[in-house]
Amino acid sequence: MIVRCFRPLLFAALLFAAPPAAGQILSRPDYDAAATAKSAAYRAVTGAETACAGGVAAGFRCERVSLLSFLPVGSLGGGPGARLNDIWGWTDPATGREFALVGRTDGTAFVEVTDPVNPVYLGQLPLHAGAHPAAWRDVKVYDDYAFIVADGAGAHGMQVFDLSQLLNVPNPPFTFGENAHYDAFGSAHNIVINEETGFAYAVGLSSGGTTCGGGFHIIDVRDPLAPQFAGCFSDRQTRRGYTHDAQCVVYHGPDAEHAGKEICIGSNENMITIADMTDKARPRALAVGSYPDAGYVHQGWLTEDHRYLIQDDELDERSFGFRTRTIIWDLSDLDDPQVLTVYLSPNASIDHNLYVRDGRLFQANYTTGLRILDLNDVSRPREVAFFDTYPPDDAAAFRGAWSVYPFFESGTVVVSSIGEGLFVLNPHLATTTVVGLTAVMAGDDAAELSWRTTREEDNAGFEVQRLAGAEWVTEAFVPGAGTTTEARAYTYRAEGLPPGRHLFRLKQVGLDGSFTFTSEVEVLVVPGAFVLAAPFPNPFTDAATVALIVAESQRVRVEVYDAAGRRVAGLHDGPLEAGTEYRFRVDAAGLSGGTYFVRIVGERFVETKEITLVR
Repeated sequence: MIVRCFRPLLFAALLFAAPPAAGQILSRPDYDAAATAKSAAYRAVTGAETACAGGVAAGFRCERVSLLSFLPVGSLGGGPGARLNDIWGWTDPATGREFALVGRTDGTAFVEVTDPVNPVYLGQLPLHAGAHPAAWRDVKVYDDYAFIVADGAGAHGMQVFDLSQLLNVPNPPFTFGENAHYDAFGSAHNIVINEETGFAYAVGLSSGGTTCGGGFHIIDVRDPLAPQFAGCFSDRQTRRGYTHDAQCVVYHGPDAEHAGKEICIGSNENMITIADMTDKARPRALAVGSYPDAGYVHQGWLTEDHRYLIQDDELDERSFGFRTRTIIWDLSDLDDPQVLTVYLSPNASIDHNLYVRDGRLFQANYTTGLRILDLNDVSRPREVAFFDTYPPDDAAAFRGAWSVYPFFESGTVVVSSIGEGLFVLNPHLATTTVVGLTAVMAGDDAAELSWRTTREEDNAGFEVQRLAGAEWVTEAFVPGAGTTTEARAYTYRAEGLPPGRHLFRLKQVGLDGSFTFTSEVEVLVVPGAFVLAAPFPNPFTDAATVALIVAESQRVRVEVYDAAGRRVAGLHDGPLEAGTEYRFRVDAAGLSGGTYFVRIVGERFVETKEITLVR
């Protein structure tokens, strides 16, 4: 999805254009019409789940993913030559019924997948009046309404569709009408919605009305049937204000400075951008990030803890000859994004859209289809399953899987494949589900870890690992139950721990030697009532620091005395919270050289540390 604006007269010429030269960014279509025609004759597959047996399901290559059903493009209401593009999903909150919202070049199709082996094509929403078919359509959901944009379709604007209409369609398929229309722009490449705030962001605008420089066109959709323009943001510091795609969240990641703010991560062709959108009238750029050999920074999605961004690059495979390359960013500091690692798949296909759920990455990689990666160790992703929606080849070409929606509570995954159709899939990821990992102090030098499994599949056991300096070391191995559907409880007691904070994690090992990691858990080991670190540096010339952790919340005084017993400084007199490390500074200003004593007085302890000031 690279083109910002696509003119119909250029379409035929660009379909067969040569791949761009290294470092060159070109407008081009997102699919090869001649090649996708090869798969136009596929027949529907419904009625029963087709297992992935011997690496194949109903003629499609696979691993650990079965085919629940398949509807070809011709069964989804499209006219002659219609192709699929984007896909999203909606779950009715009252009944739990699940629906796929499938973009076509000439409209939007609605398919109920509540019974995933018997999907029902309910009908379509045609193009907005006056718009024309185009390759690019995007749809997102807020408050049981779908919001739909198109790129290169003329005066399309944003359609608003009341999804509750899908709950009672007496004689499907039915041709629906839009319930509202927003016309402050014409062409937009993608629509981004933050469901927590009720704001939509149209990006990649190229025609009609307020295009916001191709950046973020902000829309208040809290009243879905009366969307209101709320502002613009185009990050001019990038020298490429055009935003191709984005994700906007209420941030709850590790950067405390930005906690609770509305943060948007943009994919801006040759870099990522990070912006604070909390004040819609005055959005603020925070940072940009780039990396070598960027072909086209296309789209990305945050991990669920908001610490990492997983990003795809759509042109690097053709421009530089990479295998499918996925960039993983560390966003611990939103003002300074850093590339953590790069994942290279064994394939050469082009990656398109990707999403993260439950520690797994769901990628739509054009000719190699759906690829699922395990992110438990985000620095070392590994592929655990796939379903190839485009059997003819695995070339670095623009045909096959466009997008994937993995967020249904049922676990059903839907994939839109450009010339093939809608795939309804069931990943069979043999997992051991670990819940409730906790660690508590169990003595002056011990901690006890506890965790449960709700089910175990392929579980040899758990390596208990502790962070020692910069390395994870294995403390012990706790055997697992192998395979069971029963819940199990586990404990492990770590002894001989030095005072302070300790970080543990579990490495769950499969019977075949494969492994995944749990999230980390921290425990504070405080022998007695407190931990008081030795002053540092000692001796000191300008200042020394004293670090203190108390086992119970209480009032504490920290004072400095000279060798004659005179109080020369008061560093603290007030409450301290249990388990928090506090640091107190002994300033040399106004003191003569010699010996001093730092005295710490709590409600149930008194401790003194000697320090020496050198002049």
